Amino acid sequence: IAAASIGSGMAFLDSTVLNVALPAVQTDLEVSARAAQWVYGAYALVLSALVLVGGSLGDRYGRKRLFVLGAAIFAIASGWCALAPSVGQLVVARTVQGAGAALLVPASLAIVGASFEGKQRAKAIGLWGALSATSMAVGPLLGGWLVEDVSWRVAFLITPAMAVVAVPVALWHVPESHDPQARRLD
Repeated sequence: IAAASIGSGMAFLDSTVLNVALPAVQTDLEVSARAAQWVYGAYALVLSALVLVGGSLGDRYGRKRLFVLGAAIFAIASGWCALAPSVGQLVVARTVQGAGAALLVPASLAIVGASFEGKQRAKAIGLWGALSATSMAVGPLLGGWLVEDVSWRVAFLITPAMAVVAVPVALWHVPESHDPQARRLD
């Protein structure tokens, strides 16, 4: 539950942190509101377009494998966001983040579902949801503090730190699972 909650929390936290940081990004990179909106929109568009594919890939190729891959992609793209010298690069990095989240988020819930049975599964999914939602609540507070006192760029470095915890926990403690009835991708 810890690895899955931290992993999904990465994606949820990042989007709420960015909501607070977006005006600072716009000012710092000297871009229009429309261009700044693509920083958020590119991530949301790719995540929503690929989340079902990510879930299907996890069922077919292994949920732990896709979770770790998604977390790594997300963390690397977050570092790229922090270093992006232009809005164009930031939008591309956010697009890559969205692809990582599309692997990470469905795999995190599938790992919890595959690791527990019966009433324990319901409790585990409830705990996963509560912990994941907590990251959404913390995001604006943490993002506001970082943007105000440090930099919007540092706000993008939260999720790589979370990945440093989630990935080893997943590798060492999460059993691999597949859907034995997974269909071929179409």
